[in-house]
Amino acid sequence: MNIRKLISRPGPLVIPGVYDAIGAKIAQKAGFEAMFQTGYGTSATLFGMPDYGFIGATETVDNARRICRAVSVPVIVDSDTGYGNALSVWKLVSELESAGAAGMFLEDQRWPKRCGHMAGKEVVEKEEYAEKIQAALDARRSKDFVIVARTDARATRSLDEAIERGRYYRKIGADIVFVEAPKTIDEMRQIGKAINAPLVANMIEGGATPLIPSKELYRMGFKIVLYPLSVLYANTFATMRVLKELRKSGTTSKVGKNLVSFDQFNDIVELPKFRNLELRYKSEKIKKYK
Repeated sequence: MNIRKLISRPGPLVIPGVYDAIGAKIAQKAGFEAMFQTGYGTSATLFGMPDYGFIGATETVDNARRICRAVSVPVIVDSDTGYGNALSVWKLVSELESAGAAGMFLEDQRWPKRCGHMAGKEVVEKEEYAEKIQAALDARRSKDFVIVARTDARATRSLDEAIERGRYYRKIGADIVFVEAPKTIDEMRQIGKAINAPLVANMIEGGATPLIPSKELYRMGFKIVLYPLSVLYANTFATMRVLKELRKSGTTSKVGKNLVSFDQFNDIVELPKFRNLELRYKSEKIKKYK
């Protein structure tokens, strides 16, 4: 099922952020019907660096290809600002579709961009961003590939301008609108009432926007509820805990209950399937030369 069909159903669509193939497989196994490739997580896990404009189109597309091949549910890719001008966006859309992506987030920040909940952002003029939206719309081969227009104008200009930009981006063809980093529940309500489009609510633990239950966000007017960093933060916490114990005691025996088992992990990466394939091909080879 593609993103358009998923957001056409009643109720909120809750989407977790992933940054690698194994995380994507776990998210699918947990029952999520779509996922989001986070640029924040990609920068952190590929380079050990913050979401500060360090990754480019190559890293984004390569990671998307690995993640999309690992799962059968739609993956929307954080594409930052498109890594250049309108022509760069045109090329990027083509590459993302070829990689199997179901859509992209495209920001109106000025490069080098940074995480939407960090200080020091700037936005380009909306006319410059409109060129990128048009390029993305022209480049996509399938209407199932969705363009999510993100504005960071709330932090850099005002809530009113962010809402005005959201309306404008929808008018020129964006499929979904994302006003990043509103600061209060009242601001969330204002966005939900003012923009007639499928809307994204971005739930970052410790971020600028209050955490609100998905059903309540849906009632406010938000269709997609994104949790982009929960997996990254949970994995980081678990890794720190295990490594601290290992360094302290020289064993993981005290934290074993917090680990999946050898067999559980092999099930996630589908080892039984590949064992069966191995046996099948050995059998075919024996039949062929018998």
